[in-house]
Amino acid sequence: MSLALHATTLSLPSRPARQPDLSMPSASARSEFGSALESTDILRGQKAVAIKHNGLTYRLQATRLGKLILTK
Repeated sequence: MSLALHATTLSLPSRPARQPDLSMPSASARSEFGSALESTDILRGQKAVAIKHNGLTYRLQATRLGKLILTK
């Protein structure tokens, strides 16, 4: 059995994005860090995605136990 892992590359904005309208339900939620993204919106049904940050590529992976791992 062969498992193929397809990664999607995300580029994060260098400047903070405009704050979402929190009066309506959205993928973003307020937290102590400002706005928060749902992991399901980032992963979009995949087990892993690549994230570009300051010229480097990181890998965000969801484990079988529902944990997230970020590696360089």
